[in-house]
Amino acid sequence: MQPFCWWEDDTLVLNILGRPRAKKTRIGKVIGHQLEVHVAEQPVRGRATAHLVRFLAGEFDVAESAITVVFGVYNVNKQLRVKAPQRLPAVIAKRLGKG
Repeated sequence: MQPFCWWEDDTLVLNILGRPRAKKTRIGKVIGHQLEVHVAEQPVRGRATAHLVRFLAGEFDVAESAITVVFGVYNVNKQLRVKAPQRLPAVIAKRLGKG
């Protein structure tokens, strides 16, 4: 099974399952080969994805510009690349053996 996250040099690649219209933005659980992320934003014209990027920038302690949406701006299935994350959320650190 493909992992939900992996390293490519100093860049962390993540497969995300976005859950828009949530009450609170938070990282959920791993579902198959995706990390579930609940987003407190409406899925209109990429607003939920933009909110997701802002949230994850804080979680990884990086600038928003360090996060690239590879695909899925207008879809719940996304792939993101995080350049040189300074911090790893617990579920990711556990999977990568750094927690």
